[in-house]
Amino acid sequence: MSKKIGLFYGTQTGKTESVAEMIQDEFGSGVVMLHEMSQVDATDFDEYEYLIVGCPTWNIGELQSDWEGFFPELDNIDFTNKLVAYFGTGDQIGYADNFQDAIGILEEKISELGGKTVGYWSTSGYDFNESKALRNDKFVGLAIDEDNQPELTAERVKAWVAQLKKEFGL
Repeated sequence: MSKKIGLFYGTQTGKTESVAEMIQDEFGSGVVMLHEMSQVDATDFDEYEYLIVGCPTWNIGELQSDWEGFFPELDNIDFTNKLVAYFGTGDQIGYADNFQDAIGILEEKISELGGKTVGYWSTSGYDFNESKALRNDKFVGLAIDEDNQPELTAERVKAWVAQLKKEFGL
């Protein structure tokens, strides 16, 4: 029996949702359960050993509104022994000074609460100035830029999911 993965995402324009669905498809049938943040409560996280967190960076380095509203609730979740992967959508050209900040903010908080980050992603091929999502010169997770590099999204998702399968031990 394969272990189930909970994928929790917020979306404003639908881009993050479509990437979440691509990730779900790449893992294969019945492995990843999608949870839209506007309909989530803290207990939904308890069902999973493996989590994927998806959040677009909104405005200037902010969390998407559903994640923003849920952020205080994170303190009520025990992330101990949970492997957590992150992906974000953002615009590296228009917002070069805070590209992918949202996943950096979420990763920092969830790590403080015991979550173990997996799925680090190379910054190679991106052009930005600063990001709160950087740890040791890598992104804390998959960085997607549908505004400037939509042709790379499918390939990036495929490579990242292959990496996650190893890191999750699937």
